[in-house]
Amino acid sequence: MGVPEDIDLFDRSLKELVIRYEQYFLGMERREPLKLLEEVESLSRRYTASAITNTMLLFRYNSLKSRFVSYRQYWNRTNRLIEEGRYSRDRFKMQRHQAETPPPSQKTAESDVDQVFRQYLEACRSCNLPTNGLTSEKIASTLERYRGALPEKYRDSEVEFRVVIEDGKPKIKVRPK
Repeated sequence: MGVPEDIDLFDRSLKELVIRYEQYFLGMERREPLKLLEEVESLSRRYTASAITNTMLLFRYNSLKSRFVSYRQYWNRTNRLIEEGRYSRDRFKMQRHQAETPPPSQKTAESDVDQVFRQYLEACRSCNLPTNGLTSEKIASTLERYRGALPEKYRDSEVEFRVVIEDGKPKIKVRPK
């Protein structure tokens, strides 16, 4: 094939690759179109070493090559966002999936209190502190007091309670999930 036919093939293949990547990002295609990408890359490198004498063909080849480089950067950035879980279409799917799951029941809140109570007891014993007056009701009231003292932006979100030992004393730490 000659130079004009190769440039036409490069143009058609690039358009097909753009369509395939859009289908991949929309979820219509399961796999990334890597074979077609390799073909287009080889077409873009074909006339890098040799000089194209016709200025019209040279202009067309350079513009196709620059368009391909721009698209490839866009595709790499989008793939990275998908891998990191920050791609907006994927976030929409994740939010929809999370909305389908039922909200946590009261039993989990009670089990959180029991779990913190057990951890607090173990921490007191490991620090050789008395555990005479400790009850799960006292721990539950302490946890509720901590929830009320949270900043406004964290009040509606779920929080996690951890028991840590600081300066030889067990402490309950609160952090948003």
